[in-house]
Amino acid sequence: MVQQSKSQNGRSPSGAPVSGQAWRMLALATVGFAVNFWAWALLSPLGPRFKDNLDLSSLEQSLLVAVPVVVGSLGRIPVGALTDRFGGRVMFPIVSAATIVPVLYLGLAGHSSLAALLVGGFFLGIGGTAFAVGVPLVNAWFPPERRGLAIGVFGAGMGGTALSALTTVKLVDANSMSTPFLITAGVLAVYAVTAALLLRDAPGRTVPTEPLARRLAATARLPITWQASALYAVAFGGYVAFSVYLPTYLKTGYGLTQADAANRMAGFVLLAVAMRPVGGWLSDRVGPVRVLAAALAVVVTGAIVQSFTPALAPVGTIAFLAMAAALGAGSGATFALVALLAPADKVGSVTGVVGAAGGLGGFLPPLVMGSLYGRYGTYAAGLALLAIVAAAALAHTLTGVRAATEGGERKQPSGRRSEHRTARTGA
Repeated sequence: MVQQSKSQNGRSPSGAPVSGQAWRMLALATVGFAVNFWAWALLSPLGPRFKDNLDLSSLEQSLLVAVPVVVGSLGRIPVGALTDRFGGRVMFPIVSAATIVPVLYLGLAGHSSLAALLVGGFFLGIGGTAFAVGVPLVNAWFPPERRGLAIGVFGAGMGGTALSALTTVKLVDANSMSTPFLITAGVLAVYAVTAALLLRDAPGRTVPTEPLARRLAATARLPITWQASALYAVAFGGYVAFSVYLPTYLKTGYGLTQADAANRMAGFVLLAVAMRPVGGWLSDRVGPVRVLAAALAVVVTGAIVQSFTPALAPVGTIAFLAMAAALGAGSGATFALVALLAPADKVGSVTGVVGAAGGLGGFLPPLVMGSLYGRYGTYAAGLALLAIVAAAALAHTLTGVRAATEGGERKQPSGRRSEHRTARTGA
């Protein structure tokens, strides 16, 4: 019966040990995610500089850093579905190699005008689709009771944005505008070759046979797709929004230098990254609903406090760090929920849609913040909107998502049901 279950749904039997190869594939996927996210975030730390050099408005600067986000987000939908079909072994090298082109363009020629930056930023969004490649790859390598932790560890690759924040401005100041782009392109090339040689898909991976359009339509009919999308739009969307807009917020709202603002943004990102696997691990222990509820409650509180623009030391710093920790943990818990409820042969497709929602959740806030600040000279309204949206997501988690999770467990075979109850209670 155990072997039959594995062949039908692609999941390892309960209690199965995790192989060393699975951990190696997780490490390779996490590095690939980090490298592609490093490329995806190259424009954000330079936003204030482009604003000054090209005389951009606040809205134009927000658009500049947001375009890669929205393209990378929407691109996750087809890339996730293609990963279900062809596997991460094929898709990771392709995505990494394709990202090299816009990175080189931006570094060598595409930074002299807003139009050129927008074109380069559009194609830079390819790097953001790597997330939809890694989640189904990692998911297939790990048994259900370990997937929250594994996908959380993979999600820590979003720390590539911190790498960009810490190095991009310094490299430009020390050398030239092209330097960070050339270095990133080189790292992407090395990873693409390494992934092509070493990355492997899990044995017995479920390969869908339906056409792409039909699989996407089936994915759209799954309740977990839209429940997780709504939650990820707030959790990961909030993280993305702060990671791309925080340097501008701190420079404009608190008068910090560009370098100081970028360093503080890196601290925000690093804490969120560190908390993502923690959120996945806690979800394995106590359930993703509880973790999501706690994380969203912290976001509501932090956004309300920061809407009053308190002094940066200590209240503002505490508010931002609390939100960073909560957004990271909430992002990890969301994909623990996906691993729990999504069919094995649709994990990539569901991940693509959910990842797109998260990225789009990060696309809109910078535009809203820039527009509101340009009109009213304050960020209070934007932060108040974040608190309202997070409160709505909290209410949805405690009602619809909780009911769906309990209903999904009742429909599972008894072995799977007891397995998840054990993971939730830590018994």
